Amino acid sequence: MNKESKIYIAGHRGMVGSAVWRALTAAGYTNLIGKTSAELDLRNQADVNQFIASEKPDAIIDAAAKVGGILANNDFPYPFLMDNLQIQNNLIQAAHEHEVQKFIFLGSSCIYPKLAPQPLKEEYLLTGPLETTNEWYAIAKIAGVKACEAIRKQFGKDFVSLMPTNLYGPYDNFDLKTSHVLPAMIRKFHDAKKNNNAEVTLWGSGTPMREFLHVDDMAQAVVFAVENILPKHLYNVGTGSDLTIKELAETIQKAIGHTGKIVWDSSKPDGTPRKLMDSSKMNALGWESKISLIKGIQGTYNWFLENQGQFKEIRL
Repeated sequence: MNKESKIYIAGHRGMVGSAVWRALTAAGYTNLIGKTSAELDLRNQADVNQFIASEKPDAIIDAAAKVGGILANNDFPYPFLMDNLQIQNNLIQAAHEHEVQKFIFLGSSCIYPKLAPQPLKEEYLLTGPLETTNEWYAIAKIAGVKACEAIRKQFGKDFVSLMPTNLYGPYDNFDLKTSHVLPAMIRKFHDAKKNNNAEVTLWGSGTPMREFLHVDDMAQAVVFAVENILPKHLYNVGTGSDLTIKELAETIQKAIGHTGKIVWDSSKPDGTPRKLMDSSKMNALGWESKISLIKGIQGTYNWFLENQGQFKEIRL
């Protein structure tokens, strides 16, 4: 891709899409396009097809998805499956039909089996049962990976899938009903601090291990994929290190300055025991993460503070 190439970023206002937009802009790309969900419903096949046919982008980055944590996935399985299938299928099909040069599909580490060996390698896909608490989202994303692989195999097109580990950063979702663990903790500790350092109750035992990647690092991986033809169809994108949920909670608590008690509700599910990505294939090509977890958490909390007017305080 040259700097004048037309690049459509689906989901450009979300956490990932907006980070990709910032990264591409910083890298000198001048012809980026995006549509809000009000302007273009990606679940509508005819509308998506017409949009791609008329805009004729050189590349599409699929950062659009219905996302959420364990609670949201458990309570709303149908939209997590169907909405994501419709969004990605419509984009992939339109890209194929209208000869889009490059398609970058963004997924999640939840595509891998719950009890797969650690760290997770790309070849572990479809080798065992999924984690049941987010299988609906995972199945949709697996379908997207395989669709891109099929087009690449049958037609030789530059369709590639990037699977990031747990992402966080500016423009994250801090709604406690639908958010992931890291932003949910930021929100809980912040509100508890404001409420006289009230105790904070967190789900599970605190023992599962997780890996966290700053969204700006992920965006750089996307820029790398835009600027290079990657030889494989699927790449993990992570930091290569993890920590327990308890350690994460203590790190966030310290960054926010909350001094109250942490209570672990062991009646709630832990999810997958460990989920560490093997990102060696992506690293070998020349990309690696750069933002430390401590620095990333502090930056995310600063962003939260600057935008907290949009987040209703939780009374504890």
